[in-house]
Amino acid sequence: MQIFGVDIGGSGIKGAPVDLDKGDLAQERHKVLTPHPATPDGVADGVKQVVDHFGWTGPVGVTFPGVVTDGATIRTAANVDDSWIDTDARALLGERLGGLPVTVVNDADAAGVAEMHFGAGRGRRGTVILLTLGTGIGSAVFVDGVLVPNTELGHLELDGHDAEKRASSKAREDHDLSWEHWAAHRVRKYLAHVEMLFSPELFIIGGGVSRKAHKFLPHIEGIKAEIVPAQLQNNAGIVGAAMRAAGH
Repeated sequence: MQIFGVDIGGSGIKGAPVDLDKGDLAQERHKVLTPHPATPDGVADGVKQVVDHFGWTGPVGVTFPGVVTDGATIRTAANVDDSWIDTDARALLGERLGGLPVTVVNDADAAGVAEMHFGAGRGRRGTVILLTLGTGIGSAVFVDGVLVPNTELGHLELDGHDAEKRASSKAREDHDLSWEHWAAHRVRKYLAHVEMLFSPELFIIGGGVSRKAHKFLPHIEGIKAEIVPAQLQNNAGIVGAAMRAAGH
C-alpha cells in the first residue's frame, strides 16, 4: 500500500510516495526550498509542487513544524511565518491540492511514529523520546508505544534561551561550532535537562544530522538513557505523515 507523505521544514519541503508495508519511500523524494517568509500560501504552493512532481492523486499526509490540533489547526509557528497560527491547514492544503484528502500532523510526532513502528524504537517499552535536531528542535514522547502529542520540548529554556536556539543543528552552523563542541556541551546539556524531566529509557536523535551520528554521538557523555540515531534518518517525517494519512 502506498500513501503520499510531505515533510514541511524550516529550510525545505520534501515528499514522496511511501510503501507502508516496508516503511520506506517508494520513490526518491522530491524537495523544494521553503519560501521566506514561510506564509501559508507560499508553503501550500511548495507542497503542491512536491505532490504534482509525482502526479499523485490519492490521500496526502503532511507534517508541520508546530503544534497541530484535530489534524488540522495550527497553534504555533516557531520557524515559519506567524500567519500560520489558527490556520486550518487541512482545508488550505486540500483546496490547493485540488480536493485531495489531507491529514496534517506535527513534524516530530510523525517522525516519532515512523521510528517507533519501523525504526529505532520498534518494540521498545517505557518512555522513549525522539528529538529532531534541524532548523529547530522537534520532540515526540512515547510511553509504552503511545504518543503524547505536541510536546514541543525544543522550547524548554536552556541558558536563558529556547533550547533550539542553543542546541539545534542550525545553532551549530550559526555559531560555527565543531561537531565535538556542539555535542559535548550544547546537546549534552539539553539532553541532561530533558532526562531530568522525563527519565526516558531511550533517546532517538532524528533530523538531518541523524545520518552524521558518528560525528557527534560519541562526544555526548553522562546521559543515563541509551542514545541512538533515527534509523529512517531524515525520511522519518515523510513516512510518519503517510502513516497518519492511512489512519495508523
